[in-house]
Amino acid sequence: MRMGRMLGSTVLVIAAAGLTLSAADWPQWRGPRRDGIAAETGLLKSWPAEGPPLVWRAAGAGNGYSSFAVAGNRLYTMGAKGNQELLLAYDTATGKPVWETPIGARLEQDRGDGPRGTPTVDGTRVYSITGRGDLSCVDAATGKKVWNVSFTSAFSSSIPNWGFSESPLVVGDRVIANAGGLDASIVAFNKTNGEVLWKSGSDRAAYSSGVLHEANGMRQAIFFTAENALGVNVSDGRILWTYDKANNRTANISTPVIRGDRVFISSDYGTGGGLLQLSPAGGGVSAKEVYFTREMRTHHNTAVLIGDHMYGFSSAILTAMKFDDGAVAWRDRSVGKGSLVSAEGQLYLYSENGVVGLADAAPEGYRERGRFTLKAGSLPTWTHPVVSGGRLYLRDQDTIYAYDVRAK
Repeated sequence: MRMGRMLGSTVLVIAAAGLTLSAADWPQWRGPRRDGIAAETGLLKSWPAEGPPLVWRAAGAGNGYSSFAVAGNRLYTMGAKGNQELLLAYDTATGKPVWETPIGARLEQDRGDGPRGTPTVDGTRVYSITGRGDLSCVDAATGKKVWNVSFTSAFSSSIPNWGFSESPLVVGDRVIANAGGLDASIVAFNKTNGEVLWKSGSDRAAYSSGVLHEANGMRQAIFFTAENALGVNVSDGRILWTYDKANNRTANISTPVIRGDRVFISSDYGTGGGLLQLSPAGGGVSAKEVYFTREMRTHHNTAVLIGDHMYGFSSAILTAMKFDDGAVAWRDRSVGKGSLVSAEGQLYLYSENGVVGLADAAPEGYRERGRFTLKAGSLPTWTHPVVSGGRLYLRDQDTIYAYDVRAK
């Protein structure tokens, strides 16, 4: 095992019982509940013309589209440097690097090299998947590698055209991922040592990340593979249901959106999305389509569900849509095609051309409360934004930005 390189003298101290997460933490892809909503209060309701104050700017993150996990006073992301992909830790107060750990070979791709997924913080460990499909477990304090598994070596998985883009899902004692192998599409690993607990299905990996759904005494992980949306029993890997209508056969990217016993699955390339009703059925689960719509075709973004409405970029148009029946409330070109998260009833928008916006999450209409533009490089700004601890975190490849979005 190779220990991560410690950078500077700052070391993360974690209690023996594990890292305690606060309401301000964003410990994984799309936040604590993977719904894209931050548990933040006391934030600015509008921005000055030049945007919110920049707290720090850090160069050196390397190539890639990895977003951020924030836990305690550490920010975690991934980047490619030289011929390797690395897991990186930064101090949230200063933007100073703390450690970096090699976790796999560099993905090279004509739409940008490097990792696409986001790390997951669970207690004293950080889990990540590289663009070439290396799943790693690393000590959060030191960057020391604990274990790793190669999807291509262990399961003969094929690397998706644009690279593995998944953020690992940690549930209880296991890490679950869409490894994309034959008889090993969805795989559960013991999070302590990387041992395979079960393997299920043969769908290829797409670019989406799994979410947890709990109902009627059963926990299921919902994934959007290259062929289907599907639910698997977390305990034994049994496939509970499949749904292929939202599959576009090119790039299934969006994360499933869940409320209660309903889940919305969507993709772009002219396809659209379907709302499914999940119900108990003979010891398993049935998935019945409630509606299908072409009015919410999420490409690389995922809609956020606030109240009765979803807000997401349908292809390039920001769209507000009623979750339960698919009725469109409004559409607006907003900042241009991009990604978004939400905090305190507002939308934080980040276009793939470096335009950053703040707007109300309101079904009555699009109301923008500020915007500014980053001077982006030649590649799209596809890294999804994060709001945590009163900060807005953005990334453009090698550079990370932290803005103060707290109300004074």
